[in-house]
Amino acid sequence: MTTTQNQACDLILFGTKGDLARRKLLPALYQLEKAGLLCEHSHIIGVARDELDRAAYVELVKTNLVRFLKKEALDENVWQSLAAKLQYVQLDMTNISDYQKLAAVTEPSKRITVSYFATPPALFGDLCRGLAEAGLAAEPSRVVLEKPIGHDLASSKVINDQVAEYFKESQIYRIDHYLGKETVLNLLALRFANAIFASNWDHNAIDHVQITVAEEVGVEGRWSYYDDAGQMRD
Repeated sequence: MTTTQNQACDLILFGTKGDLARRKLLPALYQLEKAGLLCEHSHIIGVARDELDRAAYVELVKTNLVRFLKKEALDENVWQSLAAKLQYVQLDMTNISDYQKLAAVTEPSKRITVSYFATPPALFGDLCRGLAEAGLAAEPSRVVLEKPIGHDLASSKVINDQVAEYFKESQIYRIDHYLGKETVLNLLALRFANAIFASNWDHNAIDHVQITVAEEVGVEGRWSYYDDAGQMRD
């Protein structure tokens, strides 16, 4: 398989110790490294409130990869290559002056800054302001907003306005990681590239849609998140 390496970037992962990062994002970065799609000069900067040194963070990432990589063992060569890219910054996300710590470990002139918000949406405004104050919001930087973006229409508009104050629309990526699953993506091809369905998969022929989400993982230690976001909304 031929792969093309992407441009070097500073990927700032806010909420790096959270459930989403541990279960989904860090394993996904491992797979990108395994496929040769991460530029060797890229940096992955984990951000959280806890006091950790780099060695402790690297060990934490490895422990989570061993636990959450599905159906495969951790490849030590891939891991060593990924580990070399890892950094950690302890940061109070509501303290704007703290974001200067990120300015000290990033180089926007050499690497694109990509900030991934794997945090509660109430923090998005502070995150954007902090990044801007640290000089990390100007183009060609990018920002990824993980769902849920607010809890209703009004709160969603407020959050989007806060983000738009510091980032252009072309810089913003709103994401629900479940929509990237293979089965969901294949629905578009099934509908629009299939002559059998192309003419009758529409509002006139479809009465309703039922979605069954059969998950093996329960709420576990995420009660505070579900109490705030709500299971149906999530």
